[in-house]
Amino acid sequence: MTPRDYRAAALALLDAEATRRQIGLLSLAHPGMTLDDAYAVQADLVALKVAAGRHRVGWKIGLTSRAMQEALQIDTPDSGVLLDDMVFQDGATIPKNRFIQPRVEAEIAFLMAHDLSGASITRDEVIAATAHVAPSLEILDTRILRSDPATGKARIITDTVSDNAANAGVVLGTQRHTLDSHDLRRVGAIVKRDGVVEETGLGAGVLDDPVTGILWLLQRLARYGQGLSAGDIVLSGSFIRPIEAPPGSRFHADFGPFGQVALNFE
Repeated sequence: MTPRDYRAAALALLDAEATRRQIGLLSLAHPGMTLDDAYAVQADLVALKVAAGRHRVGWKIGLTSRAMQEALQIDTPDSGVLLDDMVFQDGATIPKNRFIQPRVEAEIAFLMAHDLSGASITRDEVIAATAHVAPSLEILDTRILRSDPATGKARIITDTVSDNAANAGVVLGTQRHTLDSHDLRRVGAIVKRDGVVEETGLGAGVLDDPVTGILWLLQRLARYGQGLSAGDIVLSGSFIRPIEAPPGSRFHADFGPFGQVALNFE
């Protein structure tokens, strides 16, 4: 792909979000598309939003569970950028026409106290740079069709990455914990939709340890001369499958002693 291709794809994604009309698979339009191409499209998409007045507040890590990686036939997570208009309060109600096909995941969020960058950062350095961890729900959405209607071909990793890793929103619980106060591998959540348990999971579902997700993100960002900043929110990856969020649905995630998060859709 060329820089002109990157910009055209980013503009198409931006229009899809504004009009709530999904575009076709970029992986079909550009059969030779690489992950570097996809991250270039994502960077252009974020740059267009920043130019329109948004600002970055953090990062999300996706596709960390083995089940999701196998579904997309990949062996690596992906990442996207969190912007200020993606952050919702605990218990918020999402307006009816805000998203196209929203889904919800449960995650452990890291709130960074210090800047952190470099491919050789250690686990201890991640711990030292983290102010708090918190329960969270991530809202996913897709500006790209999940499958091509003509061929039945499903979207692949390059589609997802280009689409800012299907990033749409985050709801943080009000609880804050120091990173060493809980064994994050054993922090779990019971996630209900409309009062019915839809998914359960443990932090160990995220690369065996959510901290490992942060290390992976730092290594990926280092390839592009980037890193984490003080104040960043970092979603470490979901340990449940995405749950569909049709209009009128109500979500509650019970993380036990770690906290809880609620979210509603108008």
